[in-house]
Amino acid sequence: MRMESVRHVLSGYRPDRLAYRGTVRARMCAERSFLAVRTGISPGRGAAKRGRILAYHSVGTPKWGVNDVRPHDFERHLQVAIDEGWSFATPAEVLAEPDKQQLALTFDDGLTSVLSNAMPVLRHHGVPATAFVVTGWADHAPPGLEGLVLDWPGVNALGEGGLTLASHSVTHPDFGQLDPAEARRELEESRERMHRMLGIVTDEFAIPLGQSANWTDAAGQAAAEAGYRAVYAQSVNTRPSGTIPRTFITRIDKPMLFRAALAGAYDNWEEWY
Repeated sequence: MRMESVRHVLSGYRPDRLAYRGTVRARMCAERSFLAVRTGISPGRGAAKRGRILAYHSVGTPKWGVNDVRPHDFERHLQVAIDEGWSFATPAEVLAEPDKQQLALTFDDGLTSVLSNAMPVLRHHGVPATAFVVTGWADHAPPGLEGLVLDWPGVNALGEGGLTLASHSVTHPDFGQLDPAEARRELEESRERMHRMLGIVTDEFAIPLGQSANWTDAAGQAAAEAGYRAVYAQSVNTRPSGTIPRTFITRIDKPMLFRAALAGAYDNWEEWY
C-alpha cells in the first residue's frame, strides 16, 4: 500500500498538511451549513420519513479528520433520531421498506474507536449496525495506523458484539483508478480473507472513498462475479450506477446539520478531496 494512500485515509484527505486539512473542514462546514439552511431544517421541524443508511467512519479517532465523529456527538445523533421518530434497522430492512422511517448505521474502515466507543452505545440501545473491514489492515496495520485499526481479534469482537461484518477491500484503494484485474483481486481476496479469519461469507461491500469517481462499471461487474450482491456508496443521488446510497456523516454534523442529513439536504452533495 502506498504511503500517500495511507495519508489520504487518515483524515479523508491529507493529514500531513494541516493548512489543507483546515481548508477542507472550513469548506465542508460552509457547504453543509448552507445546504441545511436552504433545506429549512430547524429545531422542532421533523425530518423526512424515507429510510436512510448512514455512513460513519470513526467515533473518537481525531486523526480521521472530518471523517471522525466525537463519541458525545455520536450519542447525540442517536438521541436526535429517536426524538424525531426514527427507528433503527439493518440496511436490508431499510431497502425492503424504503418509505418507512428507519435508519441503518454503517461504519467504514474497521477502526478501534468503533469497538471501544460506538459498540457499547449500540449494544446499550439495541441498535444494529454494519462494519465494513479493510482486511489488509486487520492482517497488519500500515505505518501510521498502528492502534487505530482493528486486528482480527478486534474485528471478531465487533461481530461478537452484534455488528454485521462485511468487506471494505484489502488495501482501501481508489477503485476508480484500478484496472479490472486489480479490482477483482481486491474484491475476491477481501471476501476470502474474511471467510478464512472469521468463518463468515459476506456478500456486502462498501466502496473505499465511496464517491462517484471511485467506482467503475468494470468494478461493479467484478463485484458481482466475486459474489457481492450489495455494493454501498458514500453518496446518495450522485452515487455510481448499481450501488446502494448512504448518507455520509461528518465531524461537523452537530444536531442541526445531522437533522439536515436525515432530511436529505446532502443527497446531491459529494465529499471532495
